Amino acid sequence: MDFLPPDISAYADAHTSPESELLRQLNRNTYARVLYPRMLSGHMQGRLLSMYSRMIRPRRILEIGTFTGYSALCLAEGLADDGTLITIEKDDELESFTRSYWNQSPVGHLIDLRIGNAVALIPALDGPFDLVFIDADKENYSVYYDLVFDKVRTGGIILADNVLWSGKVVKPVGNARTAAQRRADKDTQHVLDFNRKVNEDPRVEQVLLPVRDGLMMIYKK
Repeated sequence: MDFLPPDISAYADAHTSPESELLRQLNRNTYARVLYPRMLSGHMQGRLLSMYSRMIRPRRILEIGTFTGYSALCLAEGLADDGTLITIEKDDELESFTRSYWNQSPVGHLIDLRIGNAVALIPALDGPFDLVFIDADKENYSVYYDLVFDKVRTGGIILADNVLWSGKVVKPVGNARTAAQRRADKDTQHVLDFNRKVNEDPRVEQVLLPVRDGLMMIYKK
């Protein structure tokens, strides 16, 4: 979801560096072939992730939630020459699709895909990480934050996606009448709880950017 008027959003896209041809194909084919394509970061956010990564020049990145691998490719663009990006995805159904694009990228060999439950896998990972991107199930956002925090170096960055949750963070929670609405309310509450947790954490400084569906940039002091 984009919170800008369509004409302003189009103008911003037109004045943002274009995605590569490979990313453009991955973007297009995700929308054509995969369920819930809105989960893909897309052009604007992808360029922002790439810019952050290039500025930090990380040696180690952790991504929680791979989907079709678009954001992993964007983040990997800024890796140091000897860097590694570990990305965790619980669903193995898209692995072949995802790898087919990584295999065409000059940074694809720097991406290490781990299939499984992130809550179970993260404790076994060795830090420190320079950059962490959280973009998975909202129910566990606070859990992921706690699990990765001590593995992020001082001065490192944690990015969390979907922290505006289609604008629902500023709407009342708890008035849902259908099962689907009640599930949506629970996710909204999880996002609210995460945002409050970060906002009250004295160990960090953070900026909530109203880009696309909201991107929280968290600096570990």
